[in-house]
Amino acid sequence: MKTTQIVQRWLVLSMLFMLLVSLSGCAQEVMVLAEKARSAKVAEVDAFVLNQQLGRGVNLGNALEAPREGEWGMYLEAEYFTLIAEAGFNAVRVPIKWSAHAQATAPYTIDPAFLARIDWVVEQAQTNGLAVVLNIHHYDEIYQDPDAHQARFLALWAQIATHYQAQPATVVFELLNEPNSNLLAYKWNQILSAAISTIRQTNPTRTLIVGPSDWNSIHSLSNLELPAADRHLIVTFHYYEPFPFTHQGAEWVTGSGAWVGTTWTGSTGEQQAITTAFNRAATWAQQQNRPLYLGEFGAYSRADIDSRAAWTAFVARQAEERDISWAYWEFGAGFGVYDRARAQWNEKLLAALLATTTD
Repeated sequence: MKTTQIVQRWLVLSMLFMLLVSLSGCAQEVMVLAEKARSAKVAEVDAFVLNQQLGRGVNLGNALEAPREGEWGMYLEAEYFTLIAEAGFNAVRVPIKWSAHAQATAPYTIDPAFLARIDWVVEQAQTNGLAVVLNIHHYDEIYQDPDAHQARFLALWAQIATHYQAQPATVVFELLNEPNSNLLAYKWNQILSAAISTIRQTNPTRTLIVGPSDWNSIHSLSNLELPAADRHLIVTFHYYEPFPFTHQGAEWVTGSGAWVGTTWTGSTGEQQAITTAFNRAATWAQQQNRPLYLGEFGAYSRADIDSRAAWTAFVARQAEERDISWAYWEFGAGFGVYDRARAQWNEKLLAALLATTTD
């Protein structure tokens, strides 16, 4: 064999060896990245610790829960997340009408453009250091016919859970807002169990938020059945009592016009009604060893501002005294803590929410 041929073969072999080394390094890097992704999916945070991180939050209501964002006069802007974080809130709860953006028949695929919009919301929350609660909101059909919509409900959660499985623990899933009507306690408990199992296939340790039937009523916590072995759950309830005060003049509530002018002064009797309900909830949570999250509370803007501020402050402090995290309803619409028209906070409501005392 000629010397030139030997040199050429040696060069070819050397190049092959270098290519194998390079490929080996790439494969090793891919394995490291895959392991990091896997670790991100299984990152575990105690539910009580996560509940503390939710802390004081606000609902981004009337936007993505509408059939189409903007139809109810609210469209989310990046500046809202910055305002919320700078004011001192810890988290945002995002009501989402997924059912309006997914196929009606199997495989019930979610519209990719809508999913990208939710991605933007998650990104904005994280950029501003806010935990974010993503829920299924206003799935009206499942309230009326649970059996007919169970498969679609589970398919929605399978897609959402898979899509966000690598997100940090501060991205929390809330299974369904305010089960009501024909979605009675026994049926909701069945569907709830199936939904948890579905999510656990891709998110084995992500914290989930679950609530009772009867519109997430504080009085229905005892009807809630949870898988005893799953400790990555936070239990939610909503509180709008006394209803004639919090919903006076609400256009969607029949007869609420007659309640306009109802006040809340913080009398002994008014306070006692709230403390009794919250004590009962706290006792139940201690017995079940579950953290509690007050996912909604607020008084509509037709009530006088002093009554709204007094009620809001009292409810928020009662929750905090019992280690219950909360999310005020809501940011910038009819209950709004922020006045979008004037581009400024409703200072009395903001102070009521973020005060450290009950003075």
